[in-house]
Amino acid sequence: MGPVLAGVLQLLALIAALALAYIPLGTYMARVYSSDKHWRVEKWVYKGIGANPDAEMTWSAYLRGVLAFSTVGVLFLYALMRLQGVLPGSLGFSSVDPAQSFNTAVSFVTNTNWQSYYGEQTMGHVVQTAGLAVQNFVSAAVGMAVAVALVRGFARSRTGELGNFWSDLVRGTLRILVPAAAIAAIVLVACGVIQNFSGIHEVGQFMGGSQQWNGGAVASQEAIKEIGTNGGGYFNANSAHPFENPTSFTNLFEIFLILVIPFALTRTFGVMVGSVKQGYAILATMFTIWLGFVALMMWTEFAHHGPALQAAGGAYEGKEVRFGVGASSIFAVSTTLTSTGAVDSFHSSFTGLGGGITMLGMMLGEIAPGGVGSGLYGMLIMAVIAVFIAGLMVGRTPEYLGKKIGTREIKLAACYILITPALVLVFTAVSMALPTPPHSMLNSGAHGFSEVLYAFTSASNNNGSAFAGLNANTDWFNTMTGLAMLLGRFLPMVFVLALAGSLAAQKPVPVTAGTLRTEKPLFTGLLVGAILIITGLTYFPALALGPLAEGLA
Repeated sequence: MGPVLAGVLQLLALIAALALAYIPLGTYMARVYSSDKHWRVEKWVYKGIGANPDAEMTWSAYLRGVLAFSTVGVLFLYALMRLQGVLPGSLGFSSVDPAQSFNTAVSFVTNTNWQSYYGEQTMGHVVQTAGLAVQNFVSAAVGMAVAVALVRGFARSRTGELGNFWSDLVRGTLRILVPAAAIAAIVLVACGVIQNFSGIHEVGQFMGGSQQWNGGAVASQEAIKEIGTNGGGYFNANSAHPFENPTSFTNLFEIFLILVIPFALTRTFGVMVGSVKQGYAILATMFTIWLGFVALMMWTEFAHHGPALQAAGGAYEGKEVRFGVGASSIFAVSTTLTSTGAVDSFHSSFTGLGGGITMLGMMLGEIAPGGVGSGLYGMLIMAVIAVFIAGLMVGRTPEYLGKKIGTREIKLAACYILITPALVLVFTAVSMALPTPPHSMLNSGAHGFSEVLYAFTSASNNNGSAFAGLNANTDWFNTMTGLAMLLGRFLPMVFVLALAGSLAAQKPVPVTAGTLRTEKPLFTGLLVGAILIITGLTYFPALALGPLAEGLA
């Protein structure tokens, strides 16, 4: 079997698995967030934190809950890393430096999971499990809660109430993420991923010396790392490491975990707004972009210039021979079109155009299908923009799901789509203009610029993957990427929740003959076009200086 055919067959198997999970998982999540009953363990949690899960919240109260919870998470994780040297189970590792502690705490709380450290050489068992793994669950649950709040904004009318943040947070964690991660961890352990709390061991003799490896609760963290679209690896090699991802099957299974909840949330959206066809329209938009990016990535990595690459049959540099070019291409697209950031190959070693595709996936806003929660609310914001454009073309007040898109709504949507590009481009420009930050670049020229552009694209979009050629463990990059992650996570949430509150307060608009049918393929095409055009106009100059210049050289 040729490598191209193998890649295509894996892609088809992945699509089939996602299709089988779509309806049951999406419907189940809709029931979770619509239920008025509380599990006993949930009541214990509410009592412990002093929250009333039945109290409805306005958008501002919901936002205060998000920010308060996330602030406590940052402070707790920062303190845990600073105290690592005196904690049990630290494996002898010292406390983490202040700048790196700040960067890592922000990274995991914002669901970015950017890592400027070697996991197996920096973090002990307590920090990994009680700190990083816990944030993998709750940061994902926060994103899902905000998405559900926006869906309620479309579903409700004549009210300013969007549900209860604490209830949504706890339910998303205990009813969705914990059971899903437990099942996934069992599958990974059965397939060879390690799960233990062993110390550091010397392994074999290599080139006159030995290697040291430490164990850890890898399978459980790997499961939530993928299913929560987190991405932070237990080891520096991330999902290219055999302890995290030992076989071709686990590789495909991990891609499935990355995509299953973001795609299924479109079903949840359709059920909660009372029209599954609306969910299918959003699903079709996400799937069209994702499949197109996978096809384009496979083409750039299999069909390429240069006699060495042609003789090898693909751009194999930086890719695991266990997975090959096809599976690595699917993984790279899936992890950058979501907010995952896990890698099973090194994106810096992709062809110039291939590296550009990974960047463009993040620049779209990671909405195809995007992160758990963040992908859905990002796509719904783009849907609001698309119906506004359609309204301008026909001279009619734009409407979406029975809600008018007026001045306030379009201003909030515009602020949402502008904030992340501003962060990416400003931080990149400042880093390239100052004398010291460019010293962190491994390469010069267009590829070196791509390393910096990729770093701030990843941080601002809460992705977390790296180009693997940039030394980001400096005070400058630890601080600046930390700020980019904070602003890129929470400023968009402000606009999303404000928009949700505005929509929920409206009265429904009746459907007429002039209403744009947003469940039809025409709207899907309009939405895909709006996403690609807006992103292209925003980022084309920066891409032209980096990956496009390198790919066309």
